[in-house]
Amino acid sequence: MVSLETPVCEFGKAAPDFKLPGVDGRDWSLAQCMGDKGLLVMFICNHCPYVKAVIDRIVRDTNDLKPLGINAVAIMSNDPTDYPEDSFDNMQAVAARQGFGFPYLLDATQQVAKAYGAVCTPDFFGYNAAAELQYRGRLDASRKQAAPADVRRDLFEAMTLVAETGRGPEEQVPSMGCSIKWTA
Repeated sequence: MVSLETPVCEFGKAAPDFKLPGVDGRDWSLAQCMGDKGLLVMFICNHCPYVKAVIDRIVRDTNDLKPLGINAVAIMSNDPTDYPEDSFDNMQAVAARQGFGFPYLLDATQQVAKAYGAVCTPDFFGYNAAAELQYRGRLDASRKQAAPADVRRDLFEAMTLVAETGRGPEEQVPSMGCSIKWTA
């Protein structure tokens, strides 16, 4: 397992469009996922210890952002050949078990992850209503273990600011996680 940090936010970079199958049986595009005030695009998977440590917080924060006009979508881009826990069937099971209130999509060709420049799981991209990148940071101070319950909610605070002003914070702490498992 290779641990990586995300690059610095490229403020204003346009969100790449996509059309990917969801665990709910329908295809989803960027426009279908977008909220009135923005969109949080998350690259996650089922097997990563970093994601497992915070999945309940991801669900909490995405639920808390919805009333602010910020929708969320999760994309799984790992190659499930070597990581069967990341298979589509297991994606469906995880989404149901965790109560995902957002689409969970399969990027089987890994082209969407490449278009976004995703490097790890979890990797968070926060966009404003114009689909311009405003946040590329961490969820909170958690790593392979969840941080204390009262830890600062970096992602939630950043996306709240995006909902209110259309801009993300100038200071952002990179996310850290397992490398995306590329096919080649």
